[in-house]
Parts: sequence; structure tokens; C-alpha cells
Amino acid sequence: MQSIDRGLFIATAGLTIFGLVMMSSMSIAGSFEVTGQNDFYFWRHFWHILIGIPIFITALKIPCENLKRLSALIFLLSIILLILTITIGQDYGTAAKLWLKIGPLSLQPVEAVKLASVIFLAAIFSSGKNDATTLQGGFLPFTVILGIPALLLVIQSDFGSLLVLIITAAAVYFTAGANLKHFLGGIGVFLFGAAIITFTTPYILHRVKVFLDPSLDPLNTGFQVKQALIAIGSGGLFGRGFQNSIQKFDYLPEVQSDTIFSAISEEMGFFRILILIGAYLYIAHRGYLIAKKAPDEFTKLLAVGITTWITGQAFINIAVNLALLPNTGITLPLISYGGSSLLMTLAGLGILLHISSSVHKKIKKRYY
Repeated sequence: MQSIDRGLFIATAGLTIFGLVMMSSMSIAGSFEVTGQNDFYFWRHFWHILIGIPIFITALKIPCENLKRLSALIFLLSIILLILTITIGQDYGTAAKLWLKIGPLSLQPVEAVKLASVIFLAAIFSSGKNDATTLQGGFLPFTVILGIPALLLVIQSDFGSLLVLIITAAAVYFTAGANLKHFLGGIGVFLFGAAIITFTTPYILHRVKVFLDPSLDPLNTGFQVKQALIAIGSGGLFGRGFQNSIQKFDYLPEVQSDTIFSAISEEMGFFRILILIGAYLYIAHRGYLIAKKAPDEFTKLLAVGITTWITGQAFINIAVNLALLPNTGITLPLISYGGSSLLMTLAGLGILLHISSSVHKKIKKRYY
């Protein structure tokens, strides 16, 4: 195997280490509330990383041909796990059952569905049997493959993950050569469906209204929006300093996961948080460059899907913290607490780095 993309690997390792360091600060209040100790979430996150390292290495070494051959099985297994969460899943205080408890382990199958959907869509559109420009060979398979997990996520009321999945799947379909009329028609159907769901689901409609006017619910959803912005603004240009966040105590809900970006901004400040944002932009740059130079259609679509999924989710999370989007309840990849998210993200980046090994020599002279 040729050498992997060094810059992408450094960005992945850097964000993972940075996430662990920041978890030691951000998880204090939540850890104390759960166990009476200050480091519960920190050590859980640490063990998730240790488990993630062999998963990352395995993904780095798996031939993409094997992924393509097993894509249907991988997708099917992820859907079965997602169905099980509806029937026997745990909610842990959220609006829906999103976790599947297996012995001492709690899994969030939707994270596996994101990666599995990318692999399956890439396999379908690179098989030579499906012409993405046609209705029968392109739009219909895309709609079915996306529609199955999308329906399950609607049933689970996990609209944050649904948004990430739709954006990711659309990126793969578009890159495969989607007919523009079909693609725009699909966007129209999505917007129409989103409007129906919004106006017929009370808590979703409430979130949208509060997003537009936080004063409508100043003690609950609106409180979170305001406190996130206060945390970001309080950081100023240079931040309050490591472990000196005030908002993480009682003001920011789920500070170790959903709102961790706001608390990090408070401690690090504007200039340092630009480095964090830049790291995700750099991953996007390297990922799409790898896709452009990929040796075949499957790896190209796979690279596009993985890059869009990880960086798209990152910027949706950041946008929510900046009150640019309604609250969606998704994690900041590699930074937030959440074992399933971290493990699947590391698996995805491992696959992306594997793809880079076949094209690295072509691009490193230009960018290093």
C-alpha cells in the first residue's frame, strides 16, 4: 500500500486528541450530575477512542472491493439494527428511542446507517447496471435506498440525523451524474415533506418558532439558543481560558455533546475556534480532492459520501450552536461525546484514508 494522505491523517488525529482534551473540561458538570465525579464522560470518551483505534486501522486496511461486494449486506444489517431501536430501543431522556442496548453496551444504529448508506449507494451507482441519469436506473434506486432509513428516522423523530443522511445521499447521487430535473424534483419533494412534518409535528413546529423567536420559550428551547450565543460571545477574541467556561455549568444542556462547540468557543475564543473550523474545512478539501483523483467510480462516490457526511454534520452542528439552524441534536464529529458517532466517524475516515493511498502520489507534490 502506498502512503496515505498525511494531511488528512494529521487532521483526524488532531481533532480526536483535541476532543479528548476538551472533554476533560466540558464534561465536568454532566459527569458530576450522573455519578458525583467530575471525570465520568472523560474516561468514557477515552475508552471510546481506544476502541476506535483498531476500528480505524481495520477500515484503513480493508480493500474497497470487499466493501463493494458486501455493501448490500452492510446496509441490510444497519437497517435491521435501526428497526430494532424502534421496538426495543432506549430513549435516555430524548424525544425518541435512538439507542439499542446490547448487554453493557449502548449503540446508536443511525450512525452505522449513515456509513452503510454511503457504501451501498456508491456500489449501486458504480455497478455499471444503474445509469444515474435515468429515472429507472438513477432516481428510483436513490429514492428507495434513501427512503427506507429516512422513513425509520421520521418514525423515530430523529430529524437531525435525517438531514445529515439526505445531504450525504444527495451528494453521492449528484456526483454519480443525476439528471438535474430529477435531482431538483427530489429537492422539491423533500422540502414539501419537510413542511408537512413541521406543521403536523407539534414539537418540531415549536422548535422552528423558537428558532425564529427565542423569547417564545425563554426557559426551555429558547434558553438553550440564548445561552449558546452567550457562551460564544463571552469567549471574545481569545477566550476565557481552558476549563474556565461559565456557561457549561447549568446553562448549556448536553454540553459534552450537542452544545460542546459553544462551550469550546467560550474557553478558546474567536481566533482559536477558527482553527477548529479550519480543520473541518481542511478535511473537506482533502476528502473531495481524494474523490477527484480516485482510481474508479466506486471509490470516488465513496469518498464524496464520507466527506460530505462528516463535514456536513460538523457544520450543521456548528450552525445550530450559532443559531443559524433550529436545534437538531447531532454531535460534532470527533469532538462530542458519543461512542457510536466517534467509532463510525473513525471508520469512515479510515476508509477515506485507504482510498487516498492509491492517489496520494498524484496530489502530494502540489499540496505539500
